[in-house]
Amino acid sequence: MSNQPGGEPAAQLGLAKIAPDGDDEAARQAAASREAADTVMKAFGGVRGMVDMTLPGLVFIITYNITHKVPSAAWAALALSGLFVVVRLAKRETVQHAFSGVFGVAIGAWISMKTGKAENFYLPGLLWNVGYCVGLAISALVRWPLIGLMLGPVTGEMFTWRKENPGRLAAYVKATWAWVVIMGIKPLILFPLYFTHNVNLLGWLKVALGIPPLLLAMYVTWQILLKAPPPIKAQLDDEEPADPVARAHDARPHEPSSPGQ
Repeated sequence: MSNQPGGEPAAQLGLAKIAPDGDDEAARQAAASREAADTVMKAFGGVRGMVDMTLPGLVFIITYNITHKVPSAAWAALALSGLFVVVRLAKRETVQHAFSGVFGVAIGAWISMKTGKAENFYLPGLLWNVGYCVGLAISALVRWPLIGLMLGPVTGEMFTWRKENPGRLAAYVKATWAWVVIMGIKPLILFPLYFTHNVNLLGWLKVALGIPPLLLAMYVTWQILLKAPPPIKAQLDDEEPADPVARAHDARPHEPSSPGQ
């Protein structure tokens, strides 16, 4: 029997007050999960990052069809990659994905010019795709999923998902396997074409298979993380210990600041 005046009606009133709080908590957790899921595109460079990595290959195959000269096509692709870096530096934007593009294009350009074979321009990218898929698979098998390692710093959770948030660990493992399957499609299609020496078909398909698989992998990851528990914010050394429940509620992702900020 309740000690509050009114007995049972008071108890019922207390239950009525708890229900909305429970709804609010569920809403906060759902909002935190959505915010964390929304960081997926940003973590992988967004549309701009995908363009930086895709357009040089398109310029290579177009220039090669016009000039029929491997050096001209290679230098055109390399020049475009370098231009992307210069533009990003001028705007004080992150150059991570632009530099990645320059590095890959430079290796492909060097190999294609050294061998005189245009198809070798795409060889480093194909090998990278295979290595990337193998790395993703190994990371998922050892329960250190690469998608979690990439998104953790962006969401502010760092590696709390590893031991403090098992539901989120499971989601990252699932998302990582999704990337293995989706990104593994590219080398399965393109490697046989590489050995046919059909440069045109290889080049156009390489461009066509550049952005769509990435977008699909990001969308699948987004859907998985929407249903995952919200991230638990990592506690810095100079912060006071926080209650685990409060930390889960305060799991708002940190947007990475640009060098100019």
